[in-house]
Amino acid sequence: MAHSKTRATDGKITYPPGVKEISDKISKEEMVRRLKMVVKTFMDMDQDSEEEKELYLNLALHLASDFFLKHPDKDVRLLVACCLADIFRIYAPEAPYTSPDKLKDIFMFITRQLKGLEDTKSAQFNRYFYLLENIAWVKSYNICFELEDSNEIFTQLYRTLFQVINNGHNQKVHMHMVDLMSSIICEGDTVSQELLDTVLVNLVPAHKNLNKQAYDLAKALLKRTAQAIEPYITNFFNQVLMLGKTSVSDLSEHVFDLILELYNIDSHLLLSVLPQLEFKLKSNDNDERLQVVKLLAKMFGAKDSELAAQNKPLWQCYLGRFNDIHVPIRLECVKFASHCLMNHPDLAKDLTEYLKVRSHDPEEAIRHDVIVSIVTAAKKDLSLVNDHLLNFVRERTLDKRWRVRKEAMMGLAQIYKKYSLQGEAGKEATKQISWIKDKLLHIYYQNSIDDRLLVERIFAQYMVPHNLETTERMKCLYYLYATLDFNAVKALNEMWKCQNMLRHHVKDLLDLIKQPKSEASTKAVFAKVMVITRNLPDPGKAQDFVKKLAQVLEEDERIRNQLETLVSPSCSCKQAEGCVREITKKLGSPKQPSNPFLEMVKFLLERIAPVHIDTESISALIKQVNKSIDGTADDEDEGVPTEQAIRAGLELLKVLSFTHPASFHSAETFESLLGCLKMDDEKVAEAALQIFKNTGGKMEESFPHIKSVLLPVLQHKAKKGPPRQAKYAIHCIHGIFSNKDTQFAQIFEPLHKSLDPASPEQLITPLTTIGHLAMLAPEQFAAPLKSLVANFIVKDLLMNDRVPGKKTTKLWVPDDEVSPETLAKIQGIKLMVRWLLGVKNNLSKSGNSTLRMLTAILNSDGDLTEQGKMGKPDMSRLRLAAGCAVLKLAQEPCYHEIITLDQYQLCALVINDECYQVRQAFALKLHKGLCRLRLPLEYLAIFALCAKDPMKERRAHARQCLVKNINIRREYLKQHAAISEKLFSLLPEYVVPYTIHLLVHDPDYVKVQDIEQLKDIKECLWFVLEILMSKNENNSHAFIRKMVENIKQTKDVQGPDDPKLNEKLYTVCDVAMNIIISKSTTYSLESPKDPVLPVRYFTQPDKNFSNTKNYLPPEMKSFFTPGKPKAANVLGAVNKPLSTAGKQSQTKSSRMETISNASSNSNPGSPGRSKGRLDSTEMDHSENEDITIMKNSPLPGKKNDKRDDSDLLRDSDKPRGRKRAAASTQDGSLLEDSGQDQKPKRGRKRAANSAPAEAEEQPWAEEKRIQDGVLETEDEQNSPPKKGRRGRPPKAASSAAAKEETPAKGRRGRKKAVVPAEEEPEQQEEEEE
Repeated sequence: MAHSKTRATDGKITYPPGVKEISDKISKEEMVRRLKMVVKTFMDMDQDSEEEKELYLNLALHLASDFFLKHPDKDVRLLVACCLADIFRIYAPEAPYTSPDKLKDIFMFITRQLKGLEDTKSAQFNRYFYLLENIAWVKSYNICFELEDSNEIFTQLYRTLFQVINNGHNQKVHMHMVDLMSSIICEGDTVSQELLDTVLVNLVPAHKNLNKQAYDLAKALLKRTAQAIEPYITNFFNQVLMLGKTSVSDLSEHVFDLILELYNIDSHLLLSVLPQLEFKLKSNDNDERLQVVKLLAKMFGAKDSELAAQNKPLWQCYLGRFNDIHVPIRLECVKFASHCLMNHPDLAKDLTEYLKVRSHDPEEAIRHDVIVSIVTAAKKDLSLVNDHLLNFVRERTLDKRWRVRKEAMMGLAQIYKKYSLQGEAGKEATKQISWIKDKLLHIYYQNSIDDRLLVERIFAQYMVPHNLETTERMKCLYYLYATLDFNAVKALNEMWKCQNMLRHHVKDLLDLIKQPKSEASTKAVFAKVMVITRNLPDPGKAQDFVKKLAQVLEEDERIRNQLETLVSPSCSCKQAEGCVREITKKLGSPKQPSNPFLEMVKFLLERIAPVHIDTESISALIKQVNKSIDGTADDEDEGVPTEQAIRAGLELLKVLSFTHPASFHSAETFESLLGCLKMDDEKVAEAALQIFKNTGGKMEESFPHIKSVLLPVLQHKAKKGPPRQAKYAIHCIHGIFSNKDTQFAQIFEPLHKSLDPASPEQLITPLTTIGHLAMLAPEQFAAPLKSLVANFIVKDLLMNDRVPGKKTTKLWVPDDEVSPETLAKIQGIKLMVRWLLGVKNNLSKSGNSTLRMLTAILNSDGDLTEQGKMGKPDMSRLRLAAGCAVLKLAQEPCYHEIITLDQYQLCALVINDECYQVRQAFALKLHKGLCRLRLPLEYLAIFALCAKDPMKERRAHARQCLVKNINIRREYLKQHAAISEKLFSLLPEYVVPYTIHLLVHDPDYVKVQDIEQLKDIKECLWFVLEILMSKNENNSHAFIRKMVENIKQTKDVQGPDDPKLNEKLYTVCDVAMNIIISKSTTYSLESPKDPVLPVRYFTQPDKNFSNTKNYLPPEMKSFFTPGKPKAANVLGAVNKPLSTAGKQSQTKSSRMETISNASSNSNPGSPGRSKGRLDSTEMDHSENEDITIMKNSPLPGKKNDKRDDSDLLRDSDKPRGRKRAAASTQDGSLLEDSGQDQKPKRGRKRAANSAPAEAEEQPWAEEKRIQDGVLETEDEQNSPPKKGRRGRPPKAASSAAAKEETPAKGRRGRKKAVVPAEEEPEQQEEEEE
């Protein structure tokens, strides 16, 4: 040992046995050979070999000389590095090198050698691996902690390892690298920023994508050293985030990416950093907030993240950013929602409230993304979204912006198809979204053609997919139809009707194109092109495209033939698909990928192609109905009671028989329908009869065997069947059989002879049948019919009350409780009207006598004999029948001319009848006649009287009817610009003179200058003028003003010499003029044309007379407040939403608008009117207020899906300026008005509401009643009327004045409906507010 030491201190180098001196004098190969032996020696040594350690000390020092460290040969350097690594192992913990500079050189040298690890296929790789393993195991680099340059050494080592790691390395390499680096962090005193950057840079997305293995290495290192490195990471983020020292590191700009990565690696690394993010979320810098929001969205939304639960303050702070002022931030929050819903269903509750607000965001993109987020989550799993979230999507189907509406509709459609049609989540899920099908179809009521086209597309692709096999498709349609609500069924029927109409238009266009060219045919083609254009999106562009299509059809016979096949009634669904494919292929061009012309043609083909219904489909549908009838269908599995399924199936077939009659022409179909005729269910047999009526045109020649079986059934139904079946049986015979006269005679004679007024229950069907025979064949039975009407109907039936009616205070009872005698009388009235409508002339003056009879019924409150035998419900029924009969006759020009003004005015009073159901049914009949443009324009004025109706929903319905009728007329005039001669009967503004005249003759308007009565008049005028003046088209305000001015220059035809009557006329004109002046800024302009006044109502203007006097009492001035009329189509206030699941939320503006629109404040004189308005600055979401459903709906009392306002519109909100019912005294008796009995009785009593609370809870009950197709029977609306009357002065003191003003006219009609007295206090309170 002493010898060794001597040798060591002598500086002589001892080499292992067999190794000669290693110097620069030997060749490289020899040096490598010798070094390998040295390496082997050092490898075999261990720390306990003290003697050998001493022996080879100088060799160890020699190997660290610059000669070796800087040797040009890499093999030499590698072997030296391996030796040095073993030397550190053997001599540990004290290295033989004491100079700091030398140590630095050695470790930098070893680090450089580690780069050799990069090439895993190298022959020397194992030696490199040995080097790594050795230094990692020994933790050799820990020696450097004491060195000044330790940071540089460690940084270089880290950089090298991160550079060399690659996918060729196995787990051991990875592990040793982590061991090596983690020992430096865990055992060192500090981690410099430079070293930290070296690790963190690998987490930056750009680096991460370049070298995944380096990312994994950094991730493993951070996980291993989390506790030790956390303070340095916190310090780094503190410097950058809180102090803004971005210069501390090059990674400052990636700080948010790093936070996300570190959180994903180990959330403990950021324990102190996350609170800093809360501070950053409130930064004033928009971009900075946006970055933090993006970061937190990823952190909260990540699959296994528990951040929201662990850090609730941060989660709440983040949720606050949903309401950020900066649009991109709100957008980012909304996008995050879908990931959050999918990965963290437990957070849905927190998100719901914020998404609700954002679904009303002013920004279209945000509302759109709310839909996308909710729908994406719902499509993944329906349980992830609650009903509130789905409701937001539902609300957005009525958004102002098409993009948002489309997204919402398509989202709901996809959800419906997945969970309802394909049943992917079971019956519970199907039940949860059962409202979707109704909601989607309700959108068909929209005005926008885009919406309607999308509904059609959704129906064909998602609700009843057209690519299903026929039987499956029809089964799907069958059960869908059976479960739709009333309005959805109406919409679906309307959809088929519209498609059918367009199909006919295209067929007409093809026929016109085939005609020889002429000026007339060119004009006809252009007119048809215009009609088709209106059925396509963007009519402006579509017009050019349809013209181009017409040109293509002229030139290309093949396309023309394909289109002819497509629109022919016999086209099958398969043929239709082939035709559409051929036409689009022919018109398409590969060179022009986006072809707007082709897109338009596709829209057109999509609408007209019969993709659902053909002969095979109808046959399959009938089989499905038969299965239900036989009890072999799986109705219960589909959640539909069998009876409901059968009825719906027949109803569906009935609708399709209108739109696709040719598809029913098969023996199998007709035989099945014959079976339905023999069923006991009246509705089923009735529907079967209607189907025969619609489809049996060619039955006689094509299916004689069916005809011979059908005829006796029809004859039996006509004679003995229920009234409705008898009616359809007669129409079937008329439509199917060529020898109908014989058949009619065989039915008429026995029925005519068997009529017996003593058995009224036996009269109803015969009178129905004879009535329809009289309408269809008036010539054939002219003589017997005249005698029948005069002797039997009038004298025996109507003029006699054989059975005393039940004594009841009710004004209405259900149909099945009406006495047979009353039902017979109603049928008698209908028979007279049908006979007159069949005759279509008044040569025999039968029209005059019938009208006198009808007005006598109205004048006598329905009790024609005035013996007091009839019950009140029976009288109500007869008043309704008489009023509707007058409306029916008024639709025929020859009878309209003979209806006197008194008769017209008396008929108008039915709309204010004391019985709610009479008012309701009469309004529906009136609306129907006006919508078809069959009733003359003066009948539109009758709706003005609805302003006095005590029931809010009646006023609302009337307003809706007015809007729709005015829109229909305006649209008709736009489309038929040439018909100027009909302008007087069509232009909506011409309703004003009729309204004024009708109000002048209102029995309630007794005292000319009475303020209360004038307020009533003003209310009625505003009811009409508000809608007319909502648009100032062609300077219509000036036109209305001119019309009112002109009326003041005339006199009332009904009393040209009656000064009081004419004073009333001028006073009402002044009320109208004040409304116009207060609500219009353009009224004073020049009128576009001189108005024509109806000569039946007003005398010719006196040119020498200028009536400039103001007839209004000065106090009236305060009731005309200035302000613009609201847009007429905003009907959210008066429409009940469609009854679908879930109540929709309301915005503040919707509430305000609702109140102002439906309450008394909607008239110009209401002082509180301005309260119902919102300043635009308050409108948080003006951009997205829901658009209203106000289409030419099939249902006049149609409901709106805009929002549920039923909790706002209480019955207590009555129009102001109307008299209250007399206040109750303490003992409950009513104060009598001594002058009341002398007043002319109005055509109606006001129904007192004995159950105001109940009525308030269900203010929209009427819509439900319309839905069920039956008139309401609730007692509360028809309890005994109170004595208070509209228009009567409130105090008994005024009775003397009333007596003086009472005209000497006879009694007219009935008392009117009253405002429920019980509601008095609440109303007064509201007015005070």
